[in-house]
Amino acid sequence: MELPTQTFRVTRADLVRYAGASGDFNSIHWSDRFATKVGLPGVIAHGMFTMALVGRAVTTWAGAADAVVDFGVRFTRPVVVPDDDQGTEIEVAAVVKEVTEDGLTRLDVTATCLGEKVLSQARATIRTPR
Repeated sequence: MELPTQTFRVTRADLVRYAGASGDFNSIHWSDRFATKVGLPGVIAHGMFTMALVGRAVTTWAGAADAVVDFGVRFTRPVVVPDDDQGTEIEVAAVVKEVTEDGLTRLDVTATCLGEKVLSQARATIRTPR
């Protein structure tokens, strides 16, 4: 069973706010000049910010934050955020892989940006919504 896809817009302003909240002011998250100098295609979103957006989707599917039992991902591709008012979008989808007898639902999660997977091995276990 597929769960409804959720879409999150990411702008440079979001990166600034996340940097302030997390303390991660690495130049690859705000300077195109620096990001391209180190071989990136441009400014990229913080990996943990991307993971947090995917976590927000999982929480929505679960119905409550405390219904998320386990959540993990691997980062495979950076989310490039252009310097414009539109930013970019991350689309998060999930498939129910298993519903256990003890009331847990295992999800395989997919996160994409511009049609490219940005996470791999993204999985979550939630208490089965009633």
